[in-house]
Amino acid sequence: MNDALFDKGLEQRKATLGADYVEKNLAAADDFNRPFQEAMTAWCWGFGWGDETIDAKTRSMMNLSMIGALGKMTEWEIHCRGALTNGVTKEEIRAIIHVVGIYCGVPQALECFRVARKVLEEDGQL
Repeated sequence: MNDALFDKGLEQRKATLGADYVEKNLAAADDFNRPFQEAMTAWCWGFGWGDETIDAKTRSMMNLSMIGALGKMTEWEIHCRGALTNGVTKEEIRAIIHVVGIYCGVPQALECFRVARKVLEEDGQL
């Protein structure tokens, strides 16, 4: 494991998803899934999110599109919260969901809207 990438990834992951959420996930890791948690933090958050070519807001918008397209709604909810942290607006989230609906179908857009509503209500934006 590249310690520098892990450290950078840990910083990026906490900045987007919140320190409490990240620390809780890492603390819950055991011998079975700890290697994945560490590798994902280094690769996804250190290598991917740590590349400053794309700013965090744009990267969050890309993630919502891709994760929405995959229909991974638990991850979509987590990244919807992170997108708000990274400056993505309610209107931009709505536009992203429209694109998901166009390319992935109305049922998937409806799922995204359901989750977005929950996150936006919790954030006091609805």
